[in-house]
Amino acid sequence: MADANELLPEPRRAVAEACHRLADEGLLIGTAGNVSMRDGDRIAVTATGAVLGQCTPHQVTVLGPDGGTLAGNLEPTSELELHLGIYQRYGAGAVVHTHSPQATALSLVLDELPCVHYQQLLLGGSVRVAPFAVFGTPELAQHVLTALDGRSAALMAHHGAVAFGPTLAKAVENALLLEWLCGVYLRAAHIGKPRVLDDDQQTAVVTSALRRGYGTTHPTGEDSTR
Repeated sequence: MADANELLPEPRRAVAEACHRLADEGLLIGTAGNVSMRDGDRIAVTATGAVLGQCTPHQVTVLGPDGGTLAGNLEPTSELELHLGIYQRYGAGAVVHTHSPQATALSLVLDELPCVHYQQLLLGGSVRVAPFAVFGTPELAQHVLTALDGRSAALMAHHGAVAFGPTLAKAVENALLLEWLCGVYLRAAHIGKPRVLDDDQQTAVVTSALRRGYGTTHPTGEDSTR
């Protein structure tokens, strides 16, 4: 029988590499945070207690649809219920939970991060702050799932942030975008009261983005080899 640590290497490697990227960007510090991705009907998720900046594929556990362990011999993150809830309710492809400093700072003072930059619309608009509950509890999972309604990111009061996406790369991108937005808001708030995009402005941005195909490359129509 194959060693459980050698099974399902690709999703485990991908999750470990995502942890390294997020740690390099300062969003994951020490053992604080967790990352997971869906692989068919399986979930690859970081193990509790893993130092995420040094996470190895062997520190990523793969669970089956019944919650049984398919690969790995380490207990999954204590926030597993939160991850599974996001997959079930929102059909996510991957989930990133961080204790990133700027998002955590805003979670201490805001009930909602208002829409202050048009790129925030990529997360669904204003970002709600889920009420505090003890980590790893069903109460916390439910608070965050509610805060994520219509959004792909949320802040967690006195705790951190969570973001998800259809792929692991997109979930990481959303987590990075959220931290950047929190930093922008914090800097602006030091100067004065940040202005907020109103509903009409947000609608105009969405309309223009759809018309222009914002976020994708477009050929010029000229010979690109010249």
